[in-house]
Amino acid sequence: MSVSSQSRCLLTAISKPTPLPRKRYLHSTTSRSAKHVPKHVSVKASDLGLVRKTTAEKFPAYSDAEKEALTKIYSPAQLAAIEAGEAAIDPEDLEKQGRFRNDPLRFDKYLDDFSKIRPVVDKPVRAPESNYDPNLRFKTEQELSEDLTRWVQNLPEDPDPVEWTKFVDNTRLMVGKPEAELNPRSYLAPEIGQWAPKRLMRKISGGEDDEASDPHMQRLIKQTGFSYDQIRRFKVKNLVNHRVVNQTRMGKIASLYYLTVAGNGKGLLGIGEGKAAEPEDAKRQATMAAIRNMTPIPRYEERTIFGDVYGKVGATELVLMTRPPGFGVRCSQHIYEICRCAGITDLAARVTRARNPMNTIKAAFEALLSQRIPEDIARGRGRKLVDVRKVYYAGNV
Repeated sequence: MSVSSQSRCLLTAISKPTPLPRKRYLHSTTSRSAKHVPKHVSVKASDLGLVRKTTAEKFPAYSDAEKEALTKIYSPAQLAAIEAGEAAIDPEDLEKQGRFRNDPLRFDKYLDDFSKIRPVVDKPVRAPESNYDPNLRFKTEQELSEDLTRWVQNLPEDPDPVEWTKFVDNTRLMVGKPEAELNPRSYLAPEIGQWAPKRLMRKISGGEDDEASDPHMQRLIKQTGFSYDQIRRFKVKNLVNHRVVNQTRMGKIASLYYLTVAGNGKGLLGIGEGKAAEPEDAKRQATMAAIRNMTPIPRYEERTIFGDVYGKVGATELVLMTRPPGFGVRCSQHIYEICRCAGITDLAARVTRARNPMNTIKAAFEALLSQRIPEDIARGRGRKLVDVRKVYYAGNV
């Protein structure tokens, strides 16, 4: 081996080995040794105007020119109140909690102008303090009779009926400052205006009087003992309606059948049936029959029933099950409406065999009436009844 070959071997041993490219885990290609240079130039969000402004930039303080312009609109007391209100509000809270809409559906007058009084939103202008009179009182009968005598004495020979109207309008009923009676100072807040309820609108239009004077309604009031207002507040629901035909020797006679449930939501429940050639007559018959047949339904804690009860009408069989508070009413739509009218809020039901709507409603009504009240059971057995849920657990189980 020559000297040159020996020196080449020594230099090769001394030089650092070239690092091999590492393989990336879960990938077959090798990683790039050089730094990746993006194709496009990086654009900052501040250049595009996407950076949010600071709180000081969003809510700057009033400049001298703005304050001078505000003095032309607001009084010094109003300006002082505005500055005190803005100083009491932290701009950071206003930025986080306040929202200013900039969409097309925004309200143009969202920012209120306190220099103008809007009668819908703002309170009315109150009478000045000078109108108050602590010695204000009503006139006595003697003083009113003196006013009437003085007016009669000053009447002309041919009096006009308008004179009496002027006397009634201009005669004061109180002694004291005139402005204290005509424009009194009040510290009470004005009442909030309300729309006229439907009952008042019906009374104004005359619809309520016509319904109350209906002979069928008058007969129902006499039979049940309920007032007209109580009957109007009952919950009524038409559950079944279909067309029926009666075959006679004169031919087929078509009628409309309605099955209605009614209740007051506090334990009274009734069902009624009606059949007539006109739908309005059939509805009225079913509704009045349901109200006339209303019967008290036992309710445990005014929310559910006493134990599980069974009902059967025809081929329809069902079971109504008591449930804890907050369970809700989980059953078919017909039994749900019955529970709503009776005021039952926690109940479960299961209908077996046939599910005819008419028989389901009648079976549920019979099942509710067949409840066994614990007081009656205790009285029959000669035992003392204690409600463990109320006495020991304070109604929490």
